[in-house]
Amino acid sequence: MGFWIVWAIGWIAGWILFRRVMLPERVTPAPRGEKVSVIIPARNEAGNLPQLLGSLQKQTYPPYEIIVVDDFSEDETYDIAASYGVKVIRNEALPPGWTGKTWAVWNGYRQSTGDMIAFLDADIRLAPRALESLLRARAEAGGVISAVPFHVTEKFYERLALITNVLGVFAFTSPFERNSPNKGLYGSCIVTTRRDYDAIQGHDSIRSELLDDLNLGAKFRAAGISVSNFLGGGLVSFRMYPNGIRSELEGFGKGAVLSTAKLRPATTLLVAAWLIGLIASEGALFLWHTSWAYPLLFGYLLYAAQLYFLVRYVGKFGLFMPLLHVLSTLFFLVVLLYSAYQVAFRGSVTWKGRDVQVGSRGDR
Repeated sequence: MGFWIVWAIGWIAGWILFRRVMLPERVTPAPRGEKVSVIIPARNEAGNLPQLLGSLQKQTYPPYEIIVVDDFSEDETYDIAASYGVKVIRNEALPPGWTGKTWAVWNGYRQSTGDMIAFLDADIRLAPRALESLLRARAEAGGVISAVPFHVTEKFYERLALITNVLGVFAFTSPFERNSPNKGLYGSCIVTTRRDYDAIQGHDSIRSELLDDLNLGAKFRAAGISVSNFLGGGLVSFRMYPNGIRSELEGFGKGAVLSTAKLRPATTLLVAAWLIGLIASEGALFLWHTSWAYPLLFGYLLYAAQLYFLVRYVGKFGLFMPLLHVLSTLFFLVVLLYSAYQVAFRGSVTWKGRDVQVGSRGDR
């Protein structure tokens, strides 16, 4: 009976957490007087930039300017960006107290002239109406917005991130985070006005923060500027880690532990309940010859059904991964342990060949 209660509470918790806050697929035309500066920090992104820059050329609302900041890349990032006719700048030497990404984004911003700013990671893909939809969503919501991209996966190891992605969506769609003073943004796709960004002194105000997007959102909130997050759906997507499972582990591991401290207790409690119920239901696979197997199996299948529903808004993870969610759960636990090890024992996390200090000391 206890197992039934555990997974039932957890399963219900998932429905409480998830909200379908989608970017508008069909929008009235966005105001054409706004000049949009797109800023793209890029470190070894030769493989991603053609897709993003190509999609920016097809926008129904063309950007006023596109600025790519080559952050000491060791591949053809600079040449590929330049071939698209966009403005490319080489990042300046990293000063003490800054992280690599915050410094790259800040330098890109200092070169921009638009009255609207869109910060995009290099692995983002935009549908033709994406920028127009983002601008309309920002105009209606006010303040600053971000979009949680739809995660497109191709290889099996990428699909192991199903549970990790679902939990991220829970954090950004939780109704309990709506008015949180620590409400963050999703750093891959942020749209703000220059005026609001200047009001918080932009990325200069969070120069040393590892979780730049979450802390940036808190800065906007502290200044009385609203923060809204949307699901990218069919408009904003990305393929996060095409270069192997090691990059996937490092990418998710760099913020898995630290980001939980930003959540409200109610969100943390419900996420924990969902996870405990999920893991309890997966016990059916290990307790097959006991009397608990069948009720646990029922719970396992209910979680699989829930994941089949959620995955439509989270990403493309293949037909069978929701049913094989035990594998994705094991991957998530590895990510969590790896993240805890880096934070507690190393005092830094590794990302794109850099050691980023946890706290206020910046990159090594």
